[in-house]
Amino acid sequence: MPSFGTVEDLPPEQRLLVRLDLNAPVEEGVVKDNRRFSRHAETVERLLDDGHALALLAHQGRPGRDTFVSLGQHAEILADHLDREVEFVADTFGEEALEAIDDLAGGEVLLLENVRMCDEELPEKTPEEHAESEFVRTLAPEFDAYVNDAYSAAHRAHASIVGFPLVMDAYAGPVMETEYTANSAIREREFDRVTMVLGGTKAEDLIPVIERLEGVDRFCLGGIVGELFLRAAGHDVGYDVESDLFDDQWDENREEIKETLETHGDRLVLASDLAYEDDAGERAEVAVDGVEKETSFLDVGSDTVATYADHVSESDAVFVKGALGVFEDERFSDGTVGVLRAIADTDCFSVVGGGDTSRAIPMYDLPEDAFSHVSIAGGAYVAALTGEELVAIEVLERDG
Repeated sequence: MPSFGTVEDLPPEQRLLVRLDLNAPVEEGVVKDNRRFSRHAETVERLLDDGHALALLAHQGRPGRDTFVSLGQHAEILADHLDREVEFVADTFGEEALEAIDDLAGGEVLLLENVRMCDEELPEKTPEEHAESEFVRTLAPEFDAYVNDAYSAAHRAHASIVGFPLVMDAYAGPVMETEYTANSAIREREFDRVTMVLGGTKAEDLIPVIERLEGVDRFCLGGIVGELFLRAAGHDVGYDVESDLFDDQWDENREEIKETLETHGDRLVLASDLAYEDDAGERAEVAVDGVEKETSFLDVGSDTVATYADHVSESDAVFVKGALGVFEDERFSDGTVGVLRAIADTDCFSVVGGGDTSRAIPMYDLPEDAFSHVSIAGGAYVAALTGEELVAIEVLERDG
């Protein structure tokens, strides 16, 4: 287990630089609230209650993308969760930011501008190189300590993640601590029977999970990834008809998918039926055997849901990464929600992760306390599952 300091080790009434992950969906320029705000708001509230003065760092999108926007709206959303003012400064480490930081008093919080608007943030460099950046060297002396709560960015060797722990006292926030502990459980704990539900859109993310997690008894596949594996198994699915989601991935990962199926086929459970939208706009289902793909498949079918639910009910631990279908459309939510309901009804250790997948829990009124942990991470979740070192954890342990 990690050996880093946590916020419980902090003396009271410190001036803290706190890294959060408030990255959120953006629709037509409007930032949408998500689970990350509520989870990080709990961290902020806890630190403010201890009398700390907080300057928050966070990112949104990447340069060149529509989601690359200022954090002004994020400050408003976070303030709503906290029910207190969050000052926003449209600057990260310039004169305006430094003046605002200097004015901070205990119990006050401000959010600095999108760190990815700083040229020194994104290049993947060593922690030592990032520690020498002007960004880190300018901000670090203004604070008593650094707190990293951005677990979902823990696999990124970016300046705001790995630079500060090398030049100042550094601690893990509550989200960082709980996420790492829960997501590492599959490697740190022993379970008699483990099922993993794998879906989503990226085969290259999930192939390593299947290959490296020898302790998983059954992998139940769905989504784009599941259809690609069905194609490898000889079914007439897993290629583009009304989308561009399949063929490029197949070309890039064909050999790896086939090899994974051949090597780990006894642990892979593929869909036996799939759902699509019929001419009347209703959900319809078709068996995989003998099917010819003529339209997009948007979910696994009812027989598949029942099979996956049976595997879940027989398990001591269940881990979820990615959705089995387009659950945002209620017609095609049966797969994702059906499996989540089966997990909620089973007395097992459970972790639901994979970025957007956790949104299905409140969307369909599932009791969150029925799951052992609901993760807000995507890439870092996969990295933790597969045993890949998380650079943010490494530097925190180095400081500790």
